[in-house]
Amino acid sequence: MDFSKITRPITRLLEKDVEFVFDDDCLRAFEYLKERLVSAPILIAPDWSLPFELMCDASDFAVGAVLGQRVDKHFHPIYYASKTLDAAQENYTTTEKELLAVVYAFDKFRSYLVLSKTVVYTDHAALRYLFAKKDVKPRLIRWILLLSEFDIEIKDKKGAENVAADHLSRLEDPEREFIREAAMRDSRRSSPSAAVCHYHQHPSPSSVSTTTTTVPPP
Repeated sequence: MDFSKITRPITRLLEKDVEFVFDDDCLRAFEYLKERLVSAPILIAPDWSLPFELMCDASDFAVGAVLGQRVDKHFHPIYYASKTLDAAQENYTTTEKELLAVVYAFDKFRSYLVLSKTVVYTDHAALRYLFAKKDVKPRLIRWILLLSEFDIEIKDKKGAENVAADHLSRLEDPEREFIREAAMRDSRRSSPSAAVCHYHQHPSPSSVSTTTTTVPPP
């Protein structure tokens, strides 16, 4: 199940000029989120002797990434990250959104990856597009410069465990605060909607292809 779609009824309430109506769709999403908050996968600490793996994905309105390592042939997550797209980013092409997910992940996990070998599961065509495009936009130049700092091996995500990134909640920081605060208040009150209304009034600030492509370090 695509978690980003499940959370959409709630996250839309945070958009500008949207009437705050906590309807049945929002309540179902809210209850599902509470269930997921107490059943998250157990994360592991990084092993600096092993390469890191990144699984990235993008939807029409968000990008998500999972950082992890493969131990005994099994992928174990270390860190989850996600963000919603702004109005300009929502107009990016599908390829550019896939690229944005990769760039976002490397920027987010820079402290883990800058001196390490990293295997990235994403769309080959997307990365080829980035490095082969002749009419390069300024933002693509910034992306190329950022990625050139890292030792990257790219693998096709088809058949991979990239489902983890696809099912990521993909909530931006204010939205995560929304979920956390609503869940905490609901644990102390009889009405779930009371917690949500309080937050609204008092928001917090806040099988893999064998063909690989290697991007050498600078």
